[in-house]
Amino acid sequence: MQIDSSVRRFRFWSILTVVSIYLLILVGGVVRATGSGMGCPDWPRCFGQWVPPTNVSELPADYKQVYTAQRVAKNQKLARTLAGLGFKQVAGEIFAHPTQYIETDFNATKTWIEYINRLLGALIGIFVFVTAIVALPYWRRDRTVFWLAVGGWLLTGVQGWLGSLVVSTNLLPIMVTIHMGLALLIVAMLLYAANRAQHWTELQSMNETSSRLSAVASENTSGIYTLLWLALVATFIQIVLGTQVREQVDQVASAANYINRGSWIDQLGSVFKVHRSMSVLVVLLNGYVVYRLWPTAGAGLRRLLATSLGLLGLEIVVGIVLAYLALPAVMQPVHLTLATMLFGAQFLTLVTWQRAKTNAQQVLPQPAHA
Repeated sequence: MQIDSSVRRFRFWSILTVVSIYLLILVGGVVRATGSGMGCPDWPRCFGQWVPPTNVSELPADYKQVYTAQRVAKNQKLARTLAGLGFKQVAGEIFAHPTQYIETDFNATKTWIEYINRLLGALIGIFVFVTAIVALPYWRRDRTVFWLAVGGWLLTGVQGWLGSLVVSTNLLPIMVTIHMGLALLIVAMLLYAANRAQHWTELQSMNETSSRLSAVASENTSGIYTLLWLALVATFIQIVLGTQVREQVDQVASAANYINRGSWIDQLGSVFKVHRSMSVLVVLLNGYVVYRLWPTAGAGLRRLLATSLGLLGLEIVVGIVLAYLALPAVMQPVHLTLATMLFGAQFLTLVTWQRAKTNAQQVLPQPAHA
């Protein structure tokens, strides 16, 4: 069956957008690893300009006071709004967190690293919008795909707004964590949309023998489904814990004046120990998923399972390097990017297995009833 041009177009843009989001996550990791998160103290412009300055002489003498005052005013408005909505604890953290009153010194390199991060984010905004446009044919064909694409576009706008709050709160930990969590949600939505967009070609492309289809159809559906979700949720929690460890590393590094990297690990709190222990659970769950699914999996599902194992192996190696070689900065963004790629591969595994299960039940003849 020849794939419709609208399907090819939608899959191209949705996959391009997902790849771009992963690139943005990698660049965001570079921003954190280089301490460039506050390279631009305002948003969406940078030091009030669309093209950032390259020298401190281009800024007013009191630029620190100016941008600190702007941030504090914005944070106070946000905190009042959150308190009015019932989120008093979060509002209190924003008011009480001391980092919002701290302005970093201008550094041209860090400013441009952060600005490139923002330019890539703006480009992804365009990609997501185009993805929503090319999803219009699915209004009649499959409205789930249409709403996933449109929802991804709307959430990207929310993500941009959250990015401005991350800046205004001077990288407040809870804001950074929410920002990452929403990025993973957008990735999952677009991956599912791209996968679902080609669902009518899958029955023809399935080359499994009838015995394999029987094995798939007879699997304990609820048990496998629960196992796949457990593995996915464990990875998500691990990523959230990782962002919190990253925040602690930033605090320890700042307190140590960015020297004596070898002692930073010892100064991390309990979150790092939980994150390290949680990795064992993630490995066990993924290993068991492969053990259960591999015998009855088709070629596509086996590729996803192998990809997940490969990403997990690389993630473990990078984690060991970070823990035992004094947190080399170059490995920090790699660690985060591999984790988010693993999340994507696991999500696609879940979707693909569920689709294979449905297809098997449709292809195999149903038992006759007396």
